[in-house]
Amino acid sequence: MVETAEKIIKNVEHCVPFTLTDLVAINPGKVSSLTLANKPGVVVTMFSFDTNEGLSTHRAPGDAMAYVLEGSVKITIGEDCTTAKAGDAVVMPANVPHALKALTPYKMLLVMVKA
Repeated sequence: MVETAEKIIKNVEHCVPFTLTDLVAINPGKVSSLTLANKPGVVVTMFSFDTNEGLSTHRAPGDAMAYVLEGSVKITIGEDCTTAKAGDAVVMPANVPHALKALTPYKMLLVMVKA
């Protein structure tokens, strides 16, 4: 096994393959998350959303890229709306209001990069 001084990516075993979609379950009526990294310049989080669940309008201090792994989601960025499905990625710019609502049960990997 490879030894490191500090695990920057946490909550997963290092040096072995794993399946991202297995990290968070879709729970009825809930949003679930698992933080994989949280450092001054980057946050990486896995999310799962049941149908009609979401994140209300908010702003983030960095660009946030949502990569949809399963299902579909409506994403509102400023005044614009888009729909994303498994395999799609959408970047929500820093400090621009955005919100997400699950159209079906869905899972995403969110990567936020801060200045």
